[in-house]
Amino acid sequence: MNTEAAEEGGSPGPRGPLPTVVIVSGLSGSGKSVALKTFEDLDYYCVDNLPVELLPSFVRSLMRDNALPQKIAVGIDVRNRHSDLSKLAQWRAAVTELGLQATLLFFDASDEALLRRYSDTRRKHPLAHFGLSLPESISRERQITAPLRGEADVIVDTTALNVHQLRRRIIAEFALNSGASLSLLFESFAYKRGVPADADFVFDARVLPNPHWNPQLRPLSGRDLEVRGFLDTQPEVNEYVGQVSQFLDTWLPRLRGETRSYVTIAFGCTGGKHRSVYLAERLARHARDQGWEEVATFHRELD
Repeated sequence: MNTEAAEEGGSPGPRGPLPTVVIVSGLSGSGKSVALKTFEDLDYYCVDNLPVELLPSFVRSLMRDNALPQKIAVGIDVRNRHSDLSKLAQWRAAVTELGLQATLLFFDASDEALLRRYSDTRRKHPLAHFGLSLPESISRERQITAPLRGEADVIVDTTALNVHQLRRRIIAEFALNSGASLSLLFESFAYKRGVPADADFVFDARVLPNPHWNPQLRPLSGRDLEVRGFLDTQPEVNEYVGQVSQFLDTWLPRLRGETRSYVTIAFGCTGGKHRSVYLAERLARHARDQGWEEVATFHRELD
């Protein structure tokens, strides 16, 4: 750690893994906003459109106030002053010297995909105020962000990804890939849209009472207190949860020795909104209570 950092408050000196800063960058329309929202859902401390030269000062301010989060995500892109983007390596190195692990995540997509997305959303490109057409703005942005792409630790091409697939990839790579021997992803889905292709265990919740038939619960999801309260009081649900918990408690620990980073446990129901979401959340809490360190949830029909 450098002397300046110590004088301005110093690092809290974590004994475990280093605090992480994920620098989220890429082309406008490639998925950066979705990524930052996903990081926020994963309990990252998120800041968007931070001037790149303020990155070390921002980290120092958190350290000075003894408020340094373990996980930080910062959006830095073409909205910065263009001359500063080429200096990201310099500011990134300064963050590393403060005792944090800095990862640059760059989102890319084909021109055709970006043009289609802007057409669908009718939003203006950040460079449109220079009098450039949309194709010209995209081309110019590629030139401006080329140094960032070249330095990126991870490049995600979102051309063929929808919002749900992008969120799931971020969860898999950043919530379930932190060095734990085995991480767990509890996923909900709707059978009418198919079973997740990479699910390791699939449990069918369609045998359980359906909150959909209650007019007051129908607009809600399995995340909501009212739906949880309804399902918590159903004997069939508690019997189901008890048997699934016993199964997972027995067999998941035996997967620790395999050469895999995470296991996906999927729950399906008719619409993927009530029962499956409830079960994924409840079994995820159970797994955390059992001592699993890396546990995440993903709700395909909601996220």
